[in-house]
Amino acid sequence: MQTKLKDLKTHFKTIVVSDIHLGTKGSKAKEIARFLKQYSCENLILNGDIIDGWQLKKSGSWKRKHTRFFNRMLKMIDQDNTKVFYLRGNHDDFLDQILPLQIGNLSIQADMIYESEGKKYFITHGDIFDSITTNLRWIAYLGDIGYTFLLWLNRQVNYHRRKRGLPYFSLSQYVKGKVKSAVSYIDQYEEELAKMALAKGCDGIICGHIHKAENRDIDGIHYMNSGDWVETMSALAEDHEGNWQLIYYSEIDFQKSADIVELPKTIEPEMKIVAFTKLDQNPGLSDFL
Repeated sequence: MQTKLKDLKTHFKTIVVSDIHLGTKGSKAKEIARFLKQYSCENLILNGDIIDGWQLKKSGSWKRKHTRFFNRMLKMIDQDNTKVFYLRGNHDDFLDQILPLQIGNLSIQADMIYESEGKKYFITHGDIFDSITTNLRWIAYLGDIGYTFLLWLNRQVNYHRRKRGLPYFSLSQYVKGKVKSAVSYIDQYEEELAKMALAKGCDGIICGHIHKAENRDIDGIHYMNSGDWVETMSALAEDHEGNWQLIYYSEIDFQKSADIVELPKTIEPEMKIVAFTKLDQNPGLSDFL
């Protein structure tokens, strides 16, 4: 075993990311690729809305930086022997055509049960909740304003904030926090998914979808949400003792080095490129949810 002298990373047992929305202007593809260079893991769980098929069908575009994310993922499989689980989200529902699919260390599936340190977690993107609740007034409200417009406006606001030396400000998160129906929806969302975990005999649930990072207890159920890589830029990470934490990109010290153990390399079969053509869903008002 060797310790690298440069490009050192912190090694976790499992890392969960979601809602990258590759193919859209709002996607922080460069940041997520840099994040995954900083950290290594045994299991990488991509919990839905990684590729935004809806936006690609409408007005999105695929950039080189979006491809680099998958290059980084494949290097993790090759160099660190990382197992990658890509779970379906509502924006990458084109995966319905091929799942379940396994190619070497890459598994594509709808959801999963994750067991670690004597505990079971149900992992799902979380869009299933939209079919459970009828209280979606806040989505209509945000849709009327236009979530895409909010993101554009947010970029303009933060451009001027940076010039003044001020920290990043999330306009859409601010709106979600102020609109009563938005707060109500998020509370319902978290409570319903906690109930779902209980019904499945699990100790906790890990989800995404609403772009709100969280790690807390709800009536004895460990509820976790990995956030997103459009604004929050956050991920969930589990250490080898079964402890979970939220990591925010804005708080990472990329200059700080940490020793890691270099894992043996394995060569995986060539990944099959799967084209998606069935993108018949209209995202309507909730473009990024």
